[in-house]
Amino acid sequence: MALHGGLIPYGGTFLVFSDYMRPSVRLAALMELPVVYVWTHDSVWIGEDGPTHQPVEHLAALRAVPDLHVVRPADANETVVAWRAALERRDGPTALVLTRQSLPILDRGAVSGALRGGYVLREAPDDEPEVILIATGSEVHLALEAQEQLNEEGVQARVVSMPCWACFDAQPQTYRDEVIPPAVTARLAVEAGSPMGWERYVGCQGEVVGIERFGASAPYKDLMKKFGFTAEVVAERARAVLERVASA
Repeated sequence: MALHGGLIPYGGTFLVFSDYMRPSVRLAALMELPVVYVWTHDSVWIGEDGPTHQPVEHLAALRAVPDLHVVRPADANETVVAWRAALERRDGPTALVLTRQSLPILDRGAVSGALRGGYVLREAPDDEPEVILIATGSEVHLALEAQEQLNEEGVQARVVSMPCWACFDAQPQTYRDEVIPPAVTARLAVEAGSPMGWERYVGCQGEVVGIERFGASAPYKDLMKKFGFTAEVVAERARAVLERVASA
């Protein structure tokens, strides 16, 4: 259908089943076809479905496919922007990676920054961040909650939402440096998946709150606590990164 034209093919299933689709996804990217993949149940937070249905390494594997735009929106507003971008794209496939669990609608101004792959979702109170929290999808609201805790302690934290690495990497260097200033080396990425690849954004002094094991069978809120995905843990990790950078 994509080769014939006139229609935009799309399909949806669990993210973990993208393994079975990989040959066709790779061909769509290789042939620059405007196919849209909608993959849901995007992390170990699907809880009771168990580790066989909980993706861990899949985001990293899909991001490694050249010309495939992997988009993990943080809320409904980012999802709208991502869907529009996917429909308008003509030079390759797009993967929309969505959660199963409900997410809050984030308090923000314009959401157009999502089109650029990454943007400052919430600035530090004095506009001069000491530490940068970078997150995707369902972990963005955790980064925002951690930022509030840090700001109450006098730590200037910026939150960056980065729904699409490929789109962000395609931006001019000046824009990327505005979002993630090279001078601010205290950085913490937060994503419920393999941390592989995040070093390009957090640098050698930053850290990643990720998952390097298979999931487990339990209610997702219990799993979030078990794997350290709480605002308190994110804030603690951010403080540790900031202290290490300051003492270096």
